[in-house]
Amino acid sequence: MPLSINQNLEKLFSLENKTILLTGAAGGIGKVLAEGFAGTGAVMALGDLDLSRLNAIAEGIKENGGKAGCYQLDLIEMDSIKKCVDAVMEDYGRIDVLVNCAGINVREGFLDVEESTYDRIMNINLKGLYFISQETAKHMIKQKKGNIINIASHNSVGMLGGCSVYGASKSAVAALTRSMAIEWAQYGIRANALAPGHILTSLTTVTWEHPERSKYLRERIAMKRPGNPDELLGIAVMLASDSSSYITGSMFHVDGGCLAGGAPWPYDTKY
Repeated sequence: MPLSINQNLEKLFSLENKTILLTGAAGGIGKVLAEGFAGTGAVMALGDLDLSRLNAIAEGIKENGGKAGCYQLDLIEMDSIKKCVDAVMEDYGRIDVLVNCAGINVREGFLDVEESTYDRIMNINLKGLYFISQETAKHMIKQKKGNIINIASHNSVGMLGGCSVYGASKSAVAALTRSMAIEWAQYGIRANALAPGHILTSLTTVTWEHPERSKYLRERIAMKRPGNPDELLGIAVMLASDSSSYITGSMFHVDGGCLAGGAPWPYDTKY
């Protein structure tokens, strides 16, 4: 008997029995990914500094029939990274997918950035991602299978004013993704990057409410609107699932047509 539609979808995209360690799980995008992965069957290990928010997210997942645990994680501290990974391994015995979602930005002009700001952005967005990936990959090598998804950015390839350090860190994330992919394929580990475009979250509301900046963005996005965090979920589930088993070293843009060229100039058409 042929499989039903639901059975085919489950076969392709189910995350059942996969343990996913998600950094930055207390953020706007992190919360959506945590709930979405859990809703597709994953066991969620939620990592962030904000334990109170993490606990609320975990409780919501459990109330909906999912599985989730909370782990305090400070990506600036190497001891915190190791303790978090060790704790997840102790609780679940494996990490099937690492999603590096944690990241920060401070919008300042190139000439205005202080060393302390530079260091904090780079330490969280790049150094922390590097070393939690390294720590997790050691366990994935023993499993002979693993999957890493790095949350990059439109700023990995395109730039906005006042985002020099953030853009540099996210460009490096794209490069690190390729390094992970080519070095760790021999161990059964895949690595890809998901690059959100201009997504509407609590942190970007101020930009989308700004009269000049919002106009600037809409002119450069073919769909002429911000994305919603839940519009990242489909591609994220695909990358986390075995349906993407032959995809590694790639970066996927979810940007409403911004990278493609944005809104077109006026052109002749009978429509």
